[in-house]
Amino acid sequence: MTPSIPSAEAYASEPARYPPLVVVDLAAEAAAVKEEYRNQVLCQVNTSCLRLGVLAGNYPWHQHPRSDELFLVVKGSLEIELADGTTLRLGPWQSVVIPAGTVHRTRGVGRTVNLCFEAMAAETVFVERAT
Repeated sequence: MTPSIPSAEAYASEPARYPPLVVVDLAAEAAAVKEEYRNQVLCQVNTSCLRLGVLAGNYPWHQHPRSDELFLVVKGSLEIELADGTTLRLGPWQSVVIPAGTVHRTRGVGRTVNLCFEAMAAETVFVERAT
């Protein structure tokens, strides 16, 4: 699969879809995604954001130089490969923090829905290949 991946600039500049005090139906948001890849900022909390990610297949190798990234799988199975060859496997209601600067790539094993918490406007640096 080669999903349509937004540029690093588009990723960093995406605004939150919902303001404070608005109830967000996460299940409905996930069900509405028809693409094989969609990662969207739903809410901003202080200087961080909540992203809803839907993924089937590989996302490119990358890192976030100044932001940790917390993944929480809601549905499906998410694999996170690290540059050192380690693969983390998460199922529903499992979570992991990827520290800032860690080169990684994610893979949805089938349709996977996850929540991601990271700095709002987190910089993404794509790398050609993990080293």
